[in-house]
Amino acid sequence: MDIKAKLAELGYELPPAAAPVASYVPYVESNGQLFLSGALPMKDGKLTATGALGTPDGPTLEEAQAAAAQCALNALAQIDAALKGDWSRLVRIVRLGVFVASDTSFTDQHKVANGASNLFGEVLGPHGIHARSAVGVPSLPLGAAVEMDLVAALD
Repeated sequence: MDIKAKLAELGYELPPAAAPVASYVPYVESNGQLFLSGALPMKDGKLTATGALGTPDGPTLEEAQAAAAQCALNALAQIDAALKGDWSRLVRIVRLGVFVASDTSFTDQHKVANGASNLFGEVLGPHGIHARSAVGVPSLPLGAAVEMDLVAALD
């Protein structure tokens, strides 16, 4: 699986794996599973979307979906670092958790999460199909609009 080539074909580039912004590690491998810490929608050192959806100053649904896709790209960078580039070890993305900063009136968290889910499907094919939850929360680290974590199965 040539992830970098597939990303380039789709118009994306694998970013460098981000360093933690607090007291945690970016990933842990245990018993054939890879657990990724939360990925924010960072690009070139800046958040791509901030604020809560459903508020006057918050991002649009489309902006939040793009932010979720950026979270997925950042997660792929962490997976690449964990696998040391050996993508043959990836069995599949098992579970994706998406957290959306949102007002209590906003109920389209699942549509925001599609930004990440669709990217994983496009890039990884059947290896990217996963179980998922999408949850609205009042705020996220650094004011991000979206954060995601995941569990992947490895060989």
